[in-house]
Amino acid sequence: MIRPLFALFLALLTTPALAEEATTGIALHGAPKYAHNFAHFDYVNPDAPKGGDLRLYDLGTFDSLNPYNLKGMGVTASGADMVFETLMVKSLDEPFSEYGWVAESVSVAPDRSWVSYHLRPEARFHDGSPITPEDVIFSFETLRDKGQPFYRSYYKNVAKAEKTGERDVRFSFKDKTNSELPLIMGDLPILSQKFWQGKDFAATTLEPILGSGPYEIGDVVQGRSITVKRVKDWWGRDLPVNRGRYNFDTITADYYRDTTVSLEAFFAGRYDFRAENVAKNWALDYNTPAVKSGLIKRDLLKNELPAGMQGFIFNTRRELFKDRRVREALGYAFDFEWSNKNFAYGAYQRTQSYFENSELAARGLPSAEELKILEPYRGKVPDEVFTSAFAVPTTDGSGDNRDNLHKAADLLREAGWVLKDGKLVDASGKVFTFEIIDAQPMFERWVQPMLRNLERLGIQAKFRTVDSAQYQNLMNDYNFDVTPHVFGQSLSPGNEQMSYWSSAKADVKGGQNLIGVHDPVVDDLLAKLVHAGSREELVTITHALDRVLLWQYYVIPHWYIGSYRIAYWDMFGQPKIAPKYGLDAVGAWWVDPAKAAKIMAAQKRNR
Repeated sequence: MIRPLFALFLALLTTPALAEEATTGIALHGAPKYAHNFAHFDYVNPDAPKGGDLRLYDLGTFDSLNPYNLKGMGVTASGADMVFETLMVKSLDEPFSEYGWVAESVSVAPDRSWVSYHLRPEARFHDGSPITPEDVIFSFETLRDKGQPFYRSYYKNVAKAEKTGERDVRFSFKDKTNSELPLIMGDLPILSQKFWQGKDFAATTLEPILGSGPYEIGDVVQGRSITVKRVKDWWGRDLPVNRGRYNFDTITADYYRDTTVSLEAFFAGRYDFRAENVAKNWALDYNTPAVKSGLIKRDLLKNELPAGMQGFIFNTRRELFKDRRVREALGYAFDFEWSNKNFAYGAYQRTQSYFENSELAARGLPSAEELKILEPYRGKVPDEVFTSAFAVPTTDGSGDNRDNLHKAADLLREAGWVLKDGKLVDASGKVFTFEIIDAQPMFERWVQPMLRNLERLGIQAKFRTVDSAQYQNLMNDYNFDVTPHVFGQSLSPGNEQMSYWSSAKADVKGGQNLIGVHDPVVDDLLAKLVHAGSREELVTITHALDRVLLWQYYVIPHWYIGSYRIAYWDMFGQPKIAPKYGLDAVGAWWVDPAKAAKIMAAQKRNR
């Protein structure tokens, strides 16, 4: 499940073209869209007025203002990352370009052995102290050694970071073939070395952290709400990458215990903007006076982003799920067509790829180029990788799933499970039982029909909701059987795939390889992926990786929609152009004073 708030506005991973001489922007293929002297991104209004308050929501709770460490509950407050800046920033209307933020320019060695950043002389932390190469090096070393596990994966091929001039820092690489590394370093969050002296970076903290970004921490009510406030004298406000963005004076996120309560709060005017992730809500629950009168607007915005893979994921560390036939069998118990019709009013399409909704998704039979990559693995991966187009089980939507359950029973029998006294047992008599856990109850209605189908197979399964703190701890320790999860994807998959699937990450506490994938073939494909020399090669390798993962049945795929469903009180101004590869409401919208006054008056009358 994608968290409903700031996760929607995350930028995309990209890879840069090589440029030994200093440049303000880098791109994977050819030149970046925006010239070195560009005024602003096309998808902003450079004259957007500053001011007003944006109220958002999130679910669950939080215990930390540090978005980069792993400690305690490990749940960071929404918007805490807006306190920080990075060396470079990604544009949302190109798939593979970055432009200077804290870094004024960037240079990449012709042999890919290093990347160098020249820092802007005006770059400042909120206390007025300058951002120095020492801060950049401290940030790198701290995140590598004490940050979330994926940083160690991202930075493992960085040999050293060194100051090479008054405002210059260079990262040297062990691996000269990984073209994504300059981007990864450009995405480095900048921390203040002075602020962190004498403090434990790994500890949970609700103390505001010194940053240099467009916002700083305002009011915090632990676990219930957080407000970030715009830095009026922010050093970076007039940079081309920031012009027309970060317009709200304050952004507040209130936390709610579940989606039902949060939706009621939205209609009551408690917050202003909502990304709707529940199809039933979208279809039925917006028939309110505020929507009918136009006070609340609803938009369905198409996007060109990979939908990734959302599904019920198996923890293959569990003995129960080590057999591929068992994982495949359980997928037959999920009747998507019936559930989509009855729960989502036909809003969704079934996910058939880890890179759904993009050219990266493997379709049909492998191409000749894919087969060249896959051939060395024959006998090490399922034969179907070479011979069949992957497809999830389907039904006619009537609710009669007998044919699929027969197929499931046959697979389970092959795997050594037999039905005895109405219960599925193995040779030792152990009953087939497991639980699906989640931090929110929203998937329960989708799970219950599947549980009934599993019961018909003799499997004892249940769904359990736990609080967000317990859930995060269980995920950190890989102490679960099955859980709903989403593996988000970018238009340029690279090093983040290592975090998702590599053997080296399978047993790292708090990591992203939740499934526990431990496959040398996958490891080899991942190495090829991050070393891809062209877009065409990257797409082909991604197709091959997609097929190998799909045919291992690590996931019971869910569904996707290639659009954003958003609802908002009609108090905002919006740029004329929307970016193709992201939703930038928090960044690029602004409060329209006349509209806001009308909304406030209407809400006051209705109280």
